[in-house]
Amino acid sequence: MDIINKTVLVLGGWGLVGNAVIRKLVPEKPKKIIVTSLFEHEAVEECKRLQEEFSWLPEKYFIPWWGNIFVRNSLKDEDRFAILSDPAKRKIMLGDVLDELNEEVLHSSSIFMLLDKHRPDVIIDCINSATAIAYQDVYSTYRNIMKFISNKPSAEDMIAETEKLLCTLYIPQLIRHIQILYASMNHANTKIYVKIGTSGTGGMGLNIPYTHSEEKPSRVLLSKSAVAGAHTLLLFLMGRTPEGAITKEIKPTAAIAWKKITFGEIKKKGKPINLVDVSGDDAIDLDDVLKFKLEKQFPLTGETLKSVYIDTGENGTFSRGEFEAITAQGQMEYVTPEEIAVDAIYEIKGGNTGHDIINALDNATFEPTYRAGYMQHGAVDKLEELEEIHGIDSVAFELLGPPRLSKLLFEIHILKSLFGTMPAILEKSPEELSKSTEEFILSNQQLRTQILSIGIPILLADAKKFLRGNEMKIPPYRGDDELPVTPANINVWTHDGWIDLRVKNMAAWQARISQIIKDTENISPDDTSSMHVRTKKYWNNFKKIDIGKVVSWIFIKEERGERMKA
Repeated sequence: MDIINKTVLVLGGWGLVGNAVIRKLVPEKPKKIIVTSLFEHEAVEECKRLQEEFSWLPEKYFIPWWGNIFVRNSLKDEDRFAILSDPAKRKIMLGDVLDELNEEVLHSSSIFMLLDKHRPDVIIDCINSATAIAYQDVYSTYRNIMKFISNKPSAEDMIAETEKLLCTLYIPQLIRHIQILYASMNHANTKIYVKIGTSGTGGMGLNIPYTHSEEKPSRVLLSKSAVAGAHTLLLFLMGRTPEGAITKEIKPTAAIAWKKITFGEIKKKGKPINLVDVSGDDAIDLDDVLKFKLEKQFPLTGETLKSVYIDTGENGTFSRGEFEAITAQGQMEYVTPEEIAVDAIYEIKGGNTGHDIINALDNATFEPTYRAGYMQHGAVDKLEELEEIHGIDSVAFELLGPPRLSKLLFEIHILKSLFGTMPAILEKSPEELSKSTEEFILSNQQLRTQILSIGIPILLADAKKFLRGNEMKIPPYRGDDELPVTPANINVWTHDGWIDLRVKNMAAWQARISQIIKDTENISPDDTSSMHVRTKKYWNNFKKIDIGKVVSWIFIKEERGERMKA
């Protein structure tokens, strides 16, 4: 359809993809664009910025709207936890999700009232709906309720906890959302709906290495994929319903990046990461149990974590090492939001990009692109340049996950800092590496505080003491305040997310490096075909260590986490 003089609603317009969509929409000359976000300040500030950027457009061309589209309008600006904690509001949410859809539920919903007010001809939905629903995490709710039951609660308390569990169920929420969306679009006479969806794993399979301290494959992550798949099938049915809006879905199967590359304060959930002051003298004895809660919090340094980073919008803030690892060939790789936006608009205008999964479920995924692959080198080079300017190493922030990624990045970073090249690491004995790395950690306060402040503990070489900050990512907290300290548990914790300075881990690093060099040198110098990616040139002839490349090799070779389709 022609976009000229049409009203366009961009759900999630403040986000990375939504922002790119809006910029690509402007040249198509729509009548107006409604820009939505979860929070008021995001939607208002984005519209103000867009109005300034496109100053020739009429005043109020960009119209802000904010709130949660998955609840009724009266609750759209409230925190979900606050809603669940309020008995009256919780019962309203239960009825809205689990009762039969009726006129009162429909007309009270936030999305119905949004569409009723603006009557959009076109909706481009850039909200990561699968994440919003699945990351309510029914598994955590289950653990909480089981622990709650063990305390023999009253009947009233048991009812409240059961209601909270019901409010967390994924599929009823998704079904109700689609029911309301479909009815609301019919009411508003919306002509076309384009969803920017997700695979949940960035295009990778059940062997995806990136999780958030859960088992692998992660139930929470697979819940996101399951919700995304269910969402696609519901949209598929909506697209086959007569008289409804034309329905399309573009489903990127790669990481999406980026907004900016810069140096600054690293934030988690909108708040800066405070650095903790932990010295070698603060090492904790590994006795019979590992306590999650500290009797006394370690003091803060008064400073926050600052580093070079790449901002990928709602997908996260990554260090150079994290970005380099996740976008490496054979990992998630990535696609730019501009490419997604171009395809979305082309589909609206009647084009066939081959990426509409509603039209062709088996062949519509958005794979990594040449543009992104070409630009990845420039992004990494810019991150490295800023590292040199600011005199800081951008290693890991533990915002991407899993903690094992951060642990591996910091371990190879420490070896790189001490020895410089791969061959130099192999010249030392494992015992020498263990001793040197421990001395380096104990004498380097800046590095030590960064590691501990993001939740990564450090096991000292004798395995009898460890360093930790106020937060530990591994082992993940699952309701028990204490865990037994056993050799088996220590091995699990060090594998999953503790920096391990023991001799046997240094030997493991030497084995990895030896294998990298061996595999690379087995490539014939006369073989100039496209068969090989990780050549001597890729590894800088072993004279310079790129930590992200090394860790991506580990994920591919050891974790069997290689991307199957490119």
